[in-house]
Amino acid sequence: MFRRSFRIRNIVGIVLIVLLMVVAGAFAAANVVPESGAGDGTGAISGYTVTNVNYTLGSSDPYYVTDVDFDVNATAGAGDPTTVYAELDGNSVLCTGTAPSFSCDFSAANVTAAAAATLRVVAAQ
Repeated sequence: MFRRSFRIRNIVGIVLIVLLMVVAGAFAAANVVPESGAGDGTGAISGYTVTNVNYTLGSSDPYYVTDVDFDVNATAGAGDPTTVYAELDGNSVLCTGTAPSFSCDFSAANVTAAAAATLRVVAAQ
C-alpha cells in the first residue's frame, strides 16, 4: 500500500511540474517587446545602417584624424538614433548631430590616420 501511494504522489508531482512548465512557456511566448533601435559590433546589425563615412585630416597636420562624419539611418521600424558614439583606435567620443547626419570630433584624441583602421559606431534611440 505504501508503494502505491508513493507512486501516485510521484506521478501527481511530475504532472504538476510539467503543467507549470507549459504555463510558464506560454506566458513567455506571449510577451511582446516593441521594436527599438540599437546596434553595436561588426557586420550586419539590425536597427541601423551607417553610410557616407568621411574622415577629415588635420589642416595643419594631416597626420591626424580630426573629424569623422557619417549618416546613421534607422531600419526595420526602429526610431531615429538620438545617441551616437564613435570609436577610432580605442578613443571613443560622443557624436553630435541629428538623424541621419552625425559628426564626431577626434581632434583631442590624437588618432593618426594610420591607426584609424577600424571605425566602431554605437547608436541608440
